[in-house]
Amino acid sequence: MYVLELVGEDDAFAAYEAAMLATDVEVVDAGVAMATAVDPYLDRAGFTRRIIAHEATTSPTVDAVFEAVETLETERTGTVAVRARSIRGGTIDTAAVERTVGAILVDRGLGVDLESPDHEFHVLVSRTSAYLGWLVASGAADFAARRPTDRPFFQPGSMAPRLARALVIMAGARPGTTILDPMCGTGGIVLEAALVGATAVGMDVQAHMVRGTRENCQTLAPGRTAHVSRADVTRLPVCAGSVDGIAFDAPYGRQSPIASRETGDLLTDALDAVGGVTDAAVIVTDAPRKEAIAATGWRVRARFRRRVHRSLTRHIYHLDGT
Repeated sequence: MYVLELVGEDDAFAAYEAAMLATDVEVVDAGVAMATAVDPYLDRAGFTRRIIAHEATTSPTVDAVFEAVETLETERTGTVAVRARSIRGGTIDTAAVERTVGAILVDRGLGVDLESPDHEFHVLVSRTSAYLGWLVASGAADFAARRPTDRPFFQPGSMAPRLARALVIMAGARPGTTILDPMCGTGGIVLEAALVGATAVGMDVQAHMVRGTRENCQTLAPGRTAHVSRADVTRLPVCAGSVDGIAFDAPYGRQSPIASRETGDLLTDALDAVGGVTDAAVIVTDAPRKEAIAATGWRVRARFRRRVHRSLTRHIYHLDGT
């Protein structure tokens, strides 16, 4: 079993993203999920902070943690660092936990190295429980370096990189896959797909968006594979089966520059177009669009709402083709 420390306040969404790269994911506590198996690429997810090989769950007290560690068996050798932290209202003397657990592990023959240990033992404490285990991997911690306002090319309304990362993971982004954003805007989704290790393809009808996305990718994802070109989403120059998944953030509350529409509804036309390319899609809208999606033949696997501010709530749909 594995303990997943989740990021943010929307545990259901974080767990859903994790389930793209883990098995039997279940939220068991505020900010904590469990899984029976994990993919090696789970550490690239947007909303999984840490992956811990589960050893024990106990009450959130120093004495209970001490008793649980006393019964653990380990054949690990080398050095160790103990990391204890409280999450979502948990309260515990983390320094006392680290001293107590560290002393037990030293008695088992491990040395102490707080800077570059061979192993890390983690104690994650919520208001109701303490989760103990060995660190498998830490998630990406560089999202702040790609804040939309700090990118070379920026437009208001750009999506936060952590959310963009979750969308591409849900769309199937892994090393060796190809992910398309057919309305790439400033390139946040393209950028995160490339950083996951996928081949990222971005298209936009506006030339300045294409130039800006290229600049962002060249600056923030150097050496990664990102192809960006100008195209109308309703007339994609992409062959069926040439991409593994599609993710896009539909324009909000403004007239699209695309003039050649079939139905007068950009989202409907876009879904009709991408339906001939792949059967996996993640889309974001600024209003509920379940009926419009169903009319195009796509099936909604999951839907989430994420409030951005008073005047904007993002509606995220994970879709399967028919």
